[in-house]
Amino acid sequence: MTDGLVLLDPTSEQAPDRRQRLAWPASLDGKVVGILDISKPRGDVFLDRLDALLSARGLEVRRYAKPTFTRPAPTPLLQQIAGECDVVVEGLAD
Repeated sequence: MTDGLVLLDPTSEQAPDRRQRLAWPASLDGKVVGILDISKPRGDVFLDRLDALLSARGLEVRRYAKPTFTRPAPTPLLQQIAGECDVVVEGLAD
């Protein structure tokens, strides 16, 4: 019994998409690694360090940022990342 309690999903997502996970690459050698900053406070601290570590291994790293963490990434940004990168790391922090 909920005693009149109603829970609302702010995403308005009635049936979330179910997708099979892609297999991880055997190696990052020769791959372009995308780093997506979702624009939460201090996320850049972690992502800057990750960028430095990946770059030190000789990997090509491309950086991207969402305009705000309160909304999904814009479709054009997601399409750009998908077209330019082999793998993506998305980081958040607080």
